[in-house]
Amino acid sequence: MSQGALQQAHEDVHKTQPWNNPDTVPFIRFENVTKKFGDFYAVDDVSLDIYRHELFALLGGSGCGKTTLLRMLAGFEEPTSGKIFIDGVDMAGVPPYERPTNMMFQSYALFPHMSVEQNVAFGLHQDGLPKSEIRTLVSDMLALVQMSKFATRKPHQLSGGQRQRVALARSLVKNPKVLLLDEPLGALDKKLREQTQFELVNIQEKVGTTFVMVTHDQEEAMTMASRISVMNDGVIKQTGTPFELYEYPNSRFTANFVGQVNLIEGVLVDDDEKYAIIRSDDADCDIYIDHAVQGHQGMTFWIAIRPERVRLITEKPEDTKYNCLSGKVEEIGYLGGLSTYHVRLDSGIRIKVTEPNSTRQIEPRYTWDDRVWATWESGAASVLSQ
Repeated sequence: MSQGALQQAHEDVHKTQPWNNPDTVPFIRFENVTKKFGDFYAVDDVSLDIYRHELFALLGGSGCGKTTLLRMLAGFEEPTSGKIFIDGVDMAGVPPYERPTNMMFQSYALFPHMSVEQNVAFGLHQDGLPKSEIRTLVSDMLALVQMSKFATRKPHQLSGGQRQRVALARSLVKNPKVLLLDEPLGALDKKLREQTQFELVNIQEKVGTTFVMVTHDQEEAMTMASRISVMNDGVIKQTGTPFELYEYPNSRFTANFVGQVNLIEGVLVDDDEKYAIIRSDDADCDIYIDHAVQGHQGMTFWIAIRPERVRLITEKPEDTKYNCLSGKVEEIGYLGGLSTYHVRLDSGIRIKVTEPNSTRQIEPRYTWDDRVWATWESGAASVLSQ
């Protein structure tokens, strides 16, 4: 495929995404929502649109406000101010049991004395559905989550991943418009969590329910979500697709929180229409950027470079004027498919570099105290002003 065709394909995908279409009506809308506990702002003037059939993630550390936002959407908390709409309906004063939502908790909260099929059927019995209809719905849902052969088992006879799927089936069997997931994979070990991420995405695509997920795990959010809101101190720092957040962070906070990054401080010395030059005492070199940054001379910027975009070499390059840092290897981490190198620059700051181990080697490419030069392409870095 030609470069032009690739660009056109990217633009076509961009246009089909509902959040890029101003005519698409949001399915869930937060309008200037604030939640205070005494004098503490758990959520501070948050406005956010989520679209039908999205798998949307609220991402942030402990105490950032993400769970409070989810609980307000579920109806377990009322906003101090602002409005929440689901499918065009104002949720003010609507109790949790009357909202078109269901919530799946991190603990799963399965009834230990009930079998798998009884757990899944519980809510349908509460709603008074006919037994024949309940049997059909439960059977179909257990088949969807691949738990049919475990229908008569009790929760204590299941693995963590199996209990997670039962909880998901119980949440989905009532066909809610919105499924809320509070750290849904937090109780699973790393390998099972990675496997279950894709299972959840596949199930969400099959049922078409809008999922809103809370997580502190950026890898989980990046793997599963169509879009992510990064939160801190009760506010949304940035909302975008995983690609947008990783490649185009709008702040040092987002760049640091989503993935790993090297941040180098400098001042703008030249800003042309097609390039910019930032001088950094930390890097002990000038940093060349292949686009304008729209700032004034002397303005402070931070260069954000992902570790995998940096290339290490042991021979001093001919041109060291731009994008060339010199230092010594201080730490090495071998991760199988990747090796990580922490390089202490001559200025004293430390940068991180990751390299794929694409071939088998008897010895690592670099060892401790090796003198190396770190370089990167002019289009590899993001320029941040905050």
